[in-house]
Order: sequence, then C-alpha cells, then structure tokens
Amino acid sequence: MQPTIPKLPEFPAISDDYRRFAEALKQAGFAGDLGLSYADRLAQATDNSIYQVLPELVCYPRHRDDISLLLSLATQPEYSQVKLSPRGGGTGTNGQSLTTGAMIDLSRYMNQIVELDPNLKWVRVEPGVVLDQLNRELQSKGVFFAPDLSPSNRATLGGMVNTDACGKGSRVYGKTSQHILELDLVLSDGSFWQSVPLTAEALQVTKSRPDLIGRIHQVSDQVYQENRDLIAARFPKLTRFLTGYNLAKIYDEDGQFNLNYLISGSEGTLAFVVGMRLRLTPIPTVKRLVLAKYNSFLKGLAAARDLVSCDPAAVETVDDTILSLARQDTIWHQVAGFFSQPEDSQVTSVNLIEFIGFDAAELQTKVDSLLEKLAQDRQQSIDTGLIGFQVASSADDIAALWSLRKKGVGLLGNRPGNRRPIPFVEDTVVPPENLAAFIAEFRALLDSYGLQYGMFGHVDVGCLHVRPALDLKQQADQKLIRDISNKVRDLVLKYHGVIWGEHGKGYRGEYLPDFFGAELYERLRDIKTAFDPYNRLNPGKLVSARKQDVPIARLDQVPMRGQFDSGIADPLQQAFSAAIHCNGNGACFNFDENDVMCPSYKGRRDRIHSPKGRAGILREWLRQITGGGFSQQAIEVRKLGNGLGREGLQGYDFSHEVYEALDGCLSCKACTTQCPIKVDIPEMKSRFLSLYHSRYRRPLSDHLIRNSEQMHARMLSFGWVYNWALRLPGAQSFLAKTLGMVDPPILSRPHYRQLAGRHQLDQFHHSSWQQHPADRLVFVLPDAITAFYEAPTFIDALLSLRALGFRPVLLPFRENGKAKHVKGFLKDFVDTAEQMSEFLRKVSKYKVPVVGLDPAITLTYREEYPQYLGEAMRDIKVWMPQEFLAARLQSNTAPWLENISLHQHTDRFRWLGHCGEQTASPQAGKQWQQIYQSIGLHLQIQAVGCCGMAGGFGHESRHKQESKSIYELSWQLQVNKAKEESVILLASGASCRSQAERFDGHQIKHPLAALWPLLMS
Repeated sequence: MQPTIPKLPEFPAISDDYRRFAEALKQAGFAGDLGLSYADRLAQATDNSIYQVLPELVCYPRHRDDISLLLSLATQPEYSQVKLSPRGGGTGTNGQSLTTGAMIDLSRYMNQIVELDPNLKWVRVEPGVVLDQLNRELQSKGVFFAPDLSPSNRATLGGMVNTDACGKGSRVYGKTSQHILELDLVLSDGSFWQSVPLTAEALQVTKSRPDLIGRIHQVSDQVYQENRDLIAARFPKLTRFLTGYNLAKIYDEDGQFNLNYLISGSEGTLAFVVGMRLRLTPIPTVKRLVLAKYNSFLKGLAAARDLVSCDPAAVETVDDTILSLARQDTIWHQVAGFFSQPEDSQVTSVNLIEFIGFDAAELQTKVDSLLEKLAQDRQQSIDTGLIGFQVASSADDIAALWSLRKKGVGLLGNRPGNRRPIPFVEDTVVPPENLAAFIAEFRALLDSYGLQYGMFGHVDVGCLHVRPALDLKQQADQKLIRDISNKVRDLVLKYHGVIWGEHGKGYRGEYLPDFFGAELYERLRDIKTAFDPYNRLNPGKLVSARKQDVPIARLDQVPMRGQFDSGIADPLQQAFSAAIHCNGNGACFNFDENDVMCPSYKGRRDRIHSPKGRAGILREWLRQITGGGFSQQAIEVRKLGNGLGREGLQGYDFSHEVYEALDGCLSCKACTTQCPIKVDIPEMKSRFLSLYHSRYRRPLSDHLIRNSEQMHARMLSFGWVYNWALRLPGAQSFLAKTLGMVDPPILSRPHYRQLAGRHQLDQFHHSSWQQHPADRLVFVLPDAITAFYEAPTFIDALLSLRALGFRPVLLPFRENGKAKHVKGFLKDFVDTAEQMSEFLRKVSKYKVPVVGLDPAITLTYREEYPQYLGEAMRDIKVWMPQEFLAARLQSNTAPWLENISLHQHTDRFRWLGHCGEQTASPQAGKQWQQIYQSIGLHLQIQAVGCCGMAGGFGHESRHKQESKSIYELSWQLQVNKAKEESVILLASGASCRSQAERFDGHQIKHPLAALWPLLMS
C-alpha cells in the first residue's frame, strides 16, 4: 500500500487573506522583505526536524518596528485569520517555528550586537545574532555567553531564548534563562514591553495598568499565587525540563517577579523577543579535556556516571555509531592523533570529561584524581571496557575533540541506507541516578522494533540524545513515530523525567498534560490567553488560548518531509539521493565568513541559496517530475522547445525558481565535505541544468565558459590578437551586455610553452627525460587557468620543482572539462573526461607521479571523473603539489633536504586556502607549512572563506556583484591586513589570485612558484 502523499499547493497559491496582509504591510511601510515565491516558502518549510509545513508567507523584518507593525496589523478584524510564528536559525528538532501561517525570520537583518557594558558584565543584542558570532566578538575581552550548543555556529540567541537552550557544561552554567537580564518584547497587540525583574511595588504598579501589559502581569501572578503548592508538586525536579511558562521560577532567587522565566522556552507562543540584555561570564583561563576510550558503549556509559564525582564541568558520551561515521568524515583528520595506538582500533565509545577553571593547580588536582580513577579502572579484574585515556591541554586539541562531539548529530544523518537516525525522542532527561536503568529499557524498546540507533549526550545531567533509524518515506515507519513516542513518554514518566530536556517541544505539546497534570495544564492555558487571547502567535504549539480554542497539533498528524519525498520516483531518488537525505541540520548556515561552507548563503543571507534550501527546492521539483510536470517532458524529449525563452510555454513552471536557486551556487563543493550529509549541490546543479536547458535557451555566457579551454588553447600562439581585441574601446561593454561576461582574463605573452623552452624544461614529447633517475621525475599537467593566464607563475612552479631536486616534465595540454560539468553540459563533459582519462592512463604507464597546479582543476580528476567514468579512473592519480612534496617529506625521500636551507630569509608568508582545496584536502595548509618549514621558512595558515571567483562564476555579468560581495566578506580583509603588515600572501587557487588582483590590485603568489626566486638567490 502506497503512503498518503500530502498535497502541496499547485504553485504558489497563497491564500487571499495572506496576499491582502502582505499588500497591507507594504502600504503601511514595512521596511523588510516579503517572501511570496514558492521557493521562498519551501526554503522555510523545514527545520532540523522530521516535518515539512509550508508557510503562507515569509517576512524578514529589518527592525523591531517592523515586528510591531506585523502584530498590530494582524489585530485588525480583516486579518483575523493571519497567524505569526518567529524563526531564528532554523535548527529546531521538533518543528518549533514551522507554521502554515506567516513565518517571521529574525535572522536576516536583526543580527546586530548593540551594546557592551564597559565593565563587561552584560551585552545587548538583537535576536538574530548567532551564538558563535557573539562569543567571537567577546573573546578578546575575556568574557562569553555561557550556554554552549552543538549548532553554535548557526543557532541564534533569539532561538536560544525561545527554547531556553542549554548544552555542554549545563551542570555549571545552566540554561539560557539563567543568563537573561532583560527581554525586549513585542506583544500580541503590537505594543512594546521591556521585561525585567520587578519588585513587589513595581509589580503592583504594572498590574494596575489597564492594557495588555497589565493583564499579563495580573494573570501570571494570580496563576502562581493560587497554585503554588500544585506547581511545587508537579514541576520536575530537574536541571533540564524546558516547560516554557516556567511558573516555578516566576519569582526568582531575589524574590522578584520575573516574567522572563515565562517567556524563556515558550517557543514564540507568548510574545516576540526583539532584543535582549544578557549576563556575561568570565572565560575560564585553564581547561583540560580527558578522553576516555571504551570497547563498549554501555560500559562507557556506566563509567561516565561515576566520573561526575571528580567534579568536571561536563561529561559527554559518544557511541559507536557516531564514531564509525566520524572516521569517514573530514573531522577525523583533526582528532586522528588521539586514536593512533594499535589498540584504538577496538574503540567504539568515548567519554569526554572537561575541567575548567581559573586556578591551574586546583584544576590539575581534579584532573589527577580522574586519571588515578581511570588507571584503577584499567587494572580492575572486572572488565570496565576502558581501553585507554589521554589528556588534551592545548586549545586546538580541545576544540577538535569537542567538534567531533558537536558534529555527531549531523553525522548520524549520513548513515548508509534509507533508514537513517532521526530526531523525535532525542532529548529525554531523567535524574542521573536513574539513567542506567532508563537507558537499558530504552535500548530494549528500540531493539524490540529491530531498529538501529545512535546515542550520545550529557550524561552528567541525565540528558540522552537517541535517534532511531527510520525511513519516513515508508508508511510503516511513519506509524512508528506515534508508537515509539508514546512508549518513550511512559518510560520517562516511570523514571521521573521528561521527554523534552533540551530541544524544546514543538509538535510534542500534546504530551504536556501527561507531565503537568490536567489542572496545571489549564493554568498554562490561562497564561497563554492573557498573552495571546486570539491564538495568533505560533498556534497549535504547547497550549491553546481559550477565546479561539485552536487544537494542539498532534505529532503524527503534521506533514512529514518523508511523506512528500515518497512521491518521488525511485530512479530520481537515487539520482538525487543527497537532496533526499538532507536532514536539515543547517550546518550550511554557518555564520563564520572565514569558514568555506556555502559562500552563496553568506553573501546573500538568503536560505534559498544554501545547500539545505536548494535541496528542499530540488525535492519538490523531483516530486513534480514524478507527477508528470514539465521536467518529465524534458527527460523524454531532450531538445523540446529549443530556442524558447523562459516564458515561451504556457503556464507557471516551478523549474524557473529551481534555476534561480541553483544559478547562485558557485560550485565550490564545500558542501560535499563540510555538510555532515555530504549534500553535493554542485553535482545536482549540473544534472538539473542539463535537463532545464533541454527546454530553455542558455545564456551565451554558458557557451563561452563551456568552450573556454579549447578556444584559448587554440589562441595561445595568437594571444596578442585576443588581448588587443579585449582592449579596444567598447569591448568590455560589448562583452558585458551582449555575451554576459565581465573582466575576461588576458592570455599570457609569451605563452607557457615558449617560456618552458627558454628555461630548457623537459617536455613529454621529447624522450630525453627518460634518461634521468625515475625517483626524481615528476610529470606536470598544464591547466587552462594557470598555464594560459599566469604563464610566469606556472613556469616558476616548474623551476621550483627543479630547484628542489626533481626533474619536472611538461605534459601536453589536454582539456579537463571542469567548466562543462559546472554548466551542465554533461554529455560533452563525459566525452572530454573519457579522452582525458585515456591520456592519463597512457601517462600512468611510466610510473611517474603526475602533478596538477590548480586545485579546482586537479580535484576534478578525483571527484567528478570517477563519478562518471567509474573503473576507468581506477589507479589514476593526479597529485596536488603539496601532496606530492609532503609525501616525499614523510617518506624521507625529499631531495632538497640534502642541500637547501633558507634560514637567512626572513620573509613572512601567509597561506590562504582555496575553498575546494580546503574541503577536499583538509591537510593542504599543514602540508604547505611542513614544506616551507623543511627549507627554513615560516608559513602561517590563515583561516579564510571563499574568494567569490569560482572559475567562470565571477566573470559572468549577472554574478559580478555577488562575487565581489563574497570576496569582501573574508578575502579583502586578509589582503588589506597583509598590505599593512608587509606579509607575503600565498594561494594555490588561480581564481583566488585573480580575484585579489581584480578588486584590490594585489598580487598573490602560488606557494610553489613563490619559492623559485628564493631558491635561486
């Protein structure tokens, strides 16, 4: 039996109520953006949960007045059907911010750090500020905002308030609500209120107000005063229980009335948080992290409970499922040194025990006590499962190990197969003393269904993250959501815990009466009615107001993403599997401009232009294909409508929105490694473009980029003609307006072959090179970027190899085809790849290593070529120069070690990584560092994002501004800093070097080519 497929509206189909509301907003002076397109709404229809709920409208307010306008307009009778739900980073695991109404995204514009107390006691921020963003600004001042979340690089502070978030170290630092000094609120009628703790006198004055603010304080205090005993009896005695509406704390430790404890954790159902003043905490000056390794998750878990006696700040457990997935991820190279012993092959579980403080001696005493305990555990006659333990002292090592833990959630989503661990019972909490018995029963429950699962969590506070592996495209697995949730609820109640200990409730609000009782639940409804009498704020979550008794959503009656995906044909599910398996963890929303992850999202701050947004839009497109839409015809008739523009056929075509979403992708491939699910958007983009342009005409720039390698190869001998034509008056304007290209690169004169002859470099077609020792030979493969446009750089790199003791041999140029793949000319790409692979196979018979200089081109041979050619690429390898040289260093066969030392040079070098190189080869920077160090030079690795060029992307007229904006985010700052500090910048990517010269007139050197003048001096 086929599962029921929820029906999305046939193309945008926004209801009249919301269309009129959007128009009224514009007329009333709403300063933000309005998302009305289907793509806009789809990008916001999912979070990090199992659900998919399409909003009618998406609003992006610029400031708090926009939010006041939204709420006050919604009170007018003609907009009585309009509902509003706030959204932050979109990291919720239970659909907290999903809505069928208007979604209010506070992250695009309201993300400023407003004010910092001169005495560093507090900070005032807007709700869209990301946790890591704030702490990076505070770090140099010695303070931080303490709650430490796994998605800290994309979780917003507004979202943290709305879920009362906590994470690692909560036994020391508590929850978000414990660090709030003030909340700036917009209430349901559009009025403003600054919520601060109130003395008894101030409370009485506030309660006497005749407005909504007075009513809120009257009802909240009355509910508390009349139900104090019931509240004391029913509220869980746990450090984590996330009620929202936290009546137990409404009078704080100082006896003051504190409305902020009601707001924290209320998930946008009571008011909109538009600003906050937060308490800051001194950064501990001393940290140690002990890694304890076990051969059994249960044994490691049993041990973890006892480790708390040593008074650590945190004890976290990671199971075998996550560790095995981490071994296949880029994170492993950061932590591999901690698992380098022979016996570590048996490690299936680890405990991370962190100590923090300000007194090194006191902290070391705690660490020594733990180490003594671990040593005793290893020597016991009973099997404790402990294999070994190590202490991490450096900041880098500690950060790397915590990154392994933080990445655990995302890694679970990359488990092979269609059944993958998903969140829905993932944040249970029981008293720590009950944890062992609880977990034993929890595991037995999941085992009874024959399910696999991942487990990790904060065992020091009894919080366990469990994700059963299900395939929600299957109706049988959809039913398990209800069955398992109910049984976990019963199990948690048995052990005196709660089912939602960290990640909020969202669509699990139906369980509130089970934990708080019917009578107290009704009092929570009184609170909701006082704040939001007409259920306009995030309705269907937690509790319902009385005047419009909107039913609370039931967790298995909310549309699930898997139900939509089940409507995609199996062949398409396989071809676009990465889009299907995107679990919404949001790693692509990383705010850090010095991180390579998704530059198009960073440049636009638009979630459509992120791997997650694009994957969701692609899934809907695939669903439409299966339903017989336009693209099915395109598959069957590849040249249908050749020559037609986008509006050439009747009717709306959603594929145009897909095109717009994908056209902004730079094909940098960061998502293929930085995303835990490895959502390869560039590959899916190529496949989509291949189909899309079988119906719709391509821009001329596509054809120019497609043919650029061969065209410029033929022009090398006549480069002066080409260069002269580009310098003619009006040439640049003609290229931009007619061909859609800007700033085309100039061909090098003399060209690279002429320069190679002048320097008497060996060439492949001459057999003289075969007379030299085989272990000194290296073939160098010319690429159309470095060799054609930077011939001196290309030749200097070969001369450096020669000076280092090798005999570089210049191979003949062969087209690589990278641009064809990027633009979706897939048949042409495969033809080119087959020809190139045949050439490489012939070359490989000589058993001489082949090196390619440009990372974007070179990586194509190990990424796209095997994907399309399969076995034809087996045993063929093209090295990047740092890989080749570092391998010789590691094997002690580096010829330059015998006679080269450049200690007399004091030049300072700084390496900026090419984005594709950083993601596909995370060790690249360290390898260059080792090479430079081996000849006596110091090289600093500088964290940097994408330069924004990405081959032909930055040369297209329609992308120039975006390319420039991305460059300014990260690279421009480093270029200007290097100028001020007289540092020599190095970059492997030709695109990166050209971008710096284009926008800043600064010449960056290739790290291999930069050695040539030094080696010859």
